[in-house]
Amino acid sequence: MIYQMVKNREETNDLVQETFIKAFNALESYNNQYAFSTWLYKIAFNNCIDSIRKKKLKTLPLDKPIQLREGEVHHEIRDESYSPEKQYLFMEKQKFIQDTIDTLSPKYKKVILLRHQEEKSYEEISEIMHIPIGTVKARIFRARELLKKKLREI
Repeated sequence: MIYQMVKNREETNDLVQETFIKAFNALESYNNQYAFSTWLYKIAFNNCIDSIRKKKLKTLPLDKPIQLREGEVHHEIRDESYSPEKQYLFMEKQKFIQDTIDTLSPKYKKVILLRHQEEKSYEEISEIMHIPIGTVKARIFRARELLKKKLREI
């Protein structure tokens, strides 16, 4: 758990040692009505948070100039999140998948649309289509298999 938070082996080892020292020093505060592991994890979690806060880097505002001896420096940050090419490819992929779904037989097409576009549960699909849940599951499985096969062929 500690490693997942700090992503550094050496720091993890240090924090584990600190956690056990803190736990040992606070043993009298442990309530045996609760799991020891839960108490220990809470100490470890708080220890990690404290460590992260201590080493937090100094940040600079993005909307204000940086003051230097030579004067102010304005900075621009490029927005790389939008790419017309990526957007076009995404739209083409969506259209291609929809066209492939449209080639399915009506019984398979309907369950796929209800499940993946309308995000209906198996129970809701069963009620809408007046078929058993097992049939819904089988049709969704079969439709997915047909889609995989058709998408691989192209």
